Amino acid sequence: MTHLLGVDRGGAALVLAPGVYAPQSDTFLLADALGREPLRPGAEVLDVGTGTGALALTAARRGARVTAVDSSWRAVAATRLNAVLARRRVRVLHGDLLDPAMGRRFDLIVCNPPYVPAPHARPPRRGAAVAWDAGHDGRAVLDRICDGAAELLNPSGALLMVHSALSGVGATLERLQGAGLDAAVVERRLVPFGPVLRSRRKWLERRGLIAPGEDKEELVIIRADRA
Repeated sequence: MTHLLGVDRGGAALVLAPGVYAPQSDTFLLADALGREPLRPGAEVLDVGTGTGALALTAARRGARVTAVDSSWRAVAATRLNAVLARRRVRVLHGDLLDPAMGRRFDLIVCNPPYVPAPHARPPRRGAAVAWDAGHDGRAVLDRICDGAAELLNPSGALLMVHSALSGVGATLERLQGAGLDAAVVERRLVPFGPVLRSRRKWLERRGLIAPGEDKEELVIIRADRA
């Protein structure tokens, strides 16, 4: 199943699986934010949509007790393998977004969800695009995370989430605040369009999501605290 090698933010090798989202600019931006979190030893951390496990391992290296979730069995296998290779303990669960962690509470939730606006209204059920396509407005998964995260947070716990400004930063903040969380943008970064956005440039222009000739995407890190 696995045959590629990548690296996480710290430069450690990761085994990648075909069809599983490899660490990219959004992963690294979120990993940097995670690195600044004041995690106590033994803090409970949930990584939603773990992919190769890069963020889960970042938290585990800091002494956190990490649970990682993904809907892809390939991602689950890749994360389990990467945890073994890194000699870190990570509990890896298969399932849909927050569902496998229901009934538990965490000090920190990290999430790099699918958020790319797509010509198809419904997100794909299979294939590599599951990791990025999220409906016409890019919010098919974001809204579910916003609505459900508070229930899984300990008092004073927090959600760290990355997504594109194309998906509606204001909508995310309003949704999180409506769920009882104190939410704010804590970092922004411009990155060049990747292959997916380059292939959709004309469609994005027609939708009014980008200006003609625009070739950079703004990524945001949103932090939402439970009071």
